[in-house]
Amino acid sequence: MAIAFGALVFTPPTSVDAAVKRHTVAPGNSLWKIAKRYNVSVEAICIKNGIEEDDPIKPGQVLLIPEPGEKPQPPPEARKKASEKSDKEPRDEPERREHWSKRKPDSSTQTQKTPAERGGVNPCLSPDPGWGVYDHWSRAPSVGQMIAPQKGGISAGRFDLMVHFHGHEPVRKEWVRVMNGPVLVGIDLGIGSGPYEAMFRPEVSFEKLIESVEQEMARRHGLKSARVRKLGLSAWSAGYGAVGEILRHKKFMYRVDSVVLLDGLHAGYEGDSLNALQMEPFVTFAREARAGRKFMFVSHSSIIPPGYASTTETVNYLIFQLGGRPQQARPRAGDPWGLELISRYDRGNFHARGYRGNDKMDHCAHIGLYKDVLKVHIKNRWNSPRGYKG
Repeated sequence: MAIAFGALVFTPPTSVDAAVKRHTVAPGNSLWKIAKRYNVSVEAICIKNGIEEDDPIKPGQVLLIPEPGEKPQPPPEARKKASEKSDKEPRDEPERREHWSKRKPDSSTQTQKTPAERGGVNPCLSPDPGWGVYDHWSRAPSVGQMIAPQKGGISAGRFDLMVHFHGHEPVRKEWVRVMNGPVLVGIDLGIGSGPYEAMFRPEVSFEKLIESVEQEMARRHGLKSARVRKLGLSAWSAGYGAVGEILRHKKFMYRVDSVVLLDGLHAGYEGDSLNALQMEPFVTFAREARAGRKFMFVSHSSIIPPGYASTTETVNYLIFQLGGRPQQARPRAGDPWGLELISRYDRGNFHARGYRGNDKMDHCAHIGLYKDVLKVHIKNRWNSPRGYKG
């Protein structure tokens, strides 16, 4: 039993049998915490006990702990079951891994927090830092609106451009905190991914958008012409629909350098798996990022939507298609607005982060990740021409 003293919670010490290296699971334990305590890997503990990394562990359960550096073997009963299963249902390694990627968020992730528990901030009504070096929104683009540096942000007629779909105003607040050069276009087309897909399904729609921004930048700087150098796409929530349609066109798959999806990648089901056609452009871009040719960041909450795949399932699908598996992670103090990290995956320039929480504020809180993604990855990767206040 955990005993609370004010804001502190005391958990009785875990029972450890040092002689035979057994660990009795206590409330609050996870495989990650146990592995860290004994300086061994989660994988080694799982093999030693004949369990999977995503199997739940319960208080009172006894786990065998391997020695650091030991190459453990599964217990005899686990080896026997595995052998019998293999004889009856021969499967290759990808099929053995596939089950975890189809699971919906479990009950431990279905949490909510008040604004007070999020540092006094409602993520859906985030503080406004102003405009930084940027001017205010302009309706110059063929669709949506744009902000550009008051001065500068262009060199030899070249400038960098990020096109963001859904939630342009809260995203602007995070953009101006760290960016000081690239142009930001924000596009909102209402609720649901359908309008975004319909708008950008024709190749010409995105072509016209880029051309209109180039014309505006040329006009502002008194140039005959201006051209986009680095091009990125970002989206929150339903905006992923536009990103998927744009990436279906080979010329844009080649031209787009970076993709950022903030708790906004969904798909329908096809049998007992996700709709592969809907996921195809995202998988292709993720593979390019893994190889180092592109950059991609995706995040997911633990919200379970009705009738279609959650962002947890779609992100795990991407990771599975890359031949990987998300690693357990613990919350970080630096994550914004009460987000609690539970998983991560990094290969090449592909990065995925999973978070606990299943309410509207958790969904909005993913916009707070944008600032760090821009600061740590995009800003350094693009090295854009610097902008200044007028």
